[in-house]
Amino acid sequence: MSTSGFESIEHTVQLTHEWINEPDEALGWDNKPRSYRLLRNVLQAIPDWLPVNEVAHLSAQLPTLLRGVYYAHWRPAATPAGERDRQSFLARIDRAFESAPMDETAGAVTAAFRVLFAKVSAGEIQKVRHALPGHIRDLWPAASGRHP
Repeated sequence: MSTSGFESIEHTVQLTHEWINEPDEALGWDNKPRSYRLLRNVLQAIPDWLPVNEVAHLSAQLPTLLRGVYYAHWRPAATPAGERDRQSFLARIDRAFESAPMDETAGAVTAAFRVLFAKVSAGEIQKVRHALPGHIRDLWPAASGRHP
């Protein structure tokens, strides 16, 4: 493997850690594996609620490692999901935490969305938010200085 290829791998690992650290700090968990599980499950849920073209556009802005996580288990033929309500979305995230439930799933999902809001271009976030049903869109944070 060339040095540049290895540097690329190191860079995506570093970026992935940055993405994981943000919800970990925001939620005060001090538990990186739990924060990774949250981010992974939110990233894997999003494609099921978006049109296929938006799934691809969002993936282009994810670090390489998280892009793989995002696409894991995704079935384009089943997109968007039939049940596209807030309760179904949050229940999907809750299932990943059955052994150690979260106190506030909606708040945790918002923390994960906040990472996307901060790391993905404003234009793409706007497209993704508008493609989501309103009751899921409401989980996205409204940040000062950046209007989705």
